[in-house]
Amino acid sequence: MGREASKAGGGMNQDAELVSRIREGDSEAFAALYDRYKKRLFRTALAITDDQGAAEEILQDCFLKAYHCLPRIDCSAPLGPWLHRIVVNLSYNWVVKRRPWFVSVEGMIDRLVAPPQLSPEHVYERRELHQRLHEAINSLNIHHRLVVILFYLQGFSLTEIAYILECPVGTVKSRLHHARKTLKKELTSEGAVLREAYDLSSL
Repeated sequence: MGREASKAGGGMNQDAELVSRIREGDSEAFAALYDRYKKRLFRTALAITDDQGAAEEILQDCFLKAYHCLPRIDCSAPLGPWLHRIVVNLSYNWVVKRRPWFVSVEGMIDRLVAPPQLSPEHVYERRELHQRLHEAINSLNIHHRLVVILFYLQGFSLTEIAYILECPVGTVKSRLHHARKTLKKELTSEGAVLREAYDLSSL
């Protein structure tokens, strides 16, 4: 499974160039930065909040915070993990205020990954698998759920997730291990398909 975060890392020079132009007052550069990251950041916020309006507001707040911080950030590192940290924190705050006991992830897979190209005879089977996967992910606590989103669906590395969540890499790996163990237990009959689709056996 390809890592989207690696692609973002490959655009480090482009990020640095955009930040440099933004610091010089180039509004088009900020618009370009927004276009570069808005979809992934929105998907993450939506997956956590399960509320489109909240996700849109969080996205705007993220870039507002980023704009004020850009004069002080280190341009030698990619902006993706830093922006995701902002979005995750804003999303957590929203969840705590609005939904302290439960966050649904119904439809999360469909929001974060493109629907696979399937032959007609496999459509029903895949739909049933996705339903089981939705239910299994929904059974995870929010900390385990979030590392699944960031690692398996958004493609971030363990180190990048540790940065985003502001915790040790070992904590991320532990959460991912327990989340994977729970998902595999819940989805035993679909284990082979699940591993092929989401690479749940790799860590």
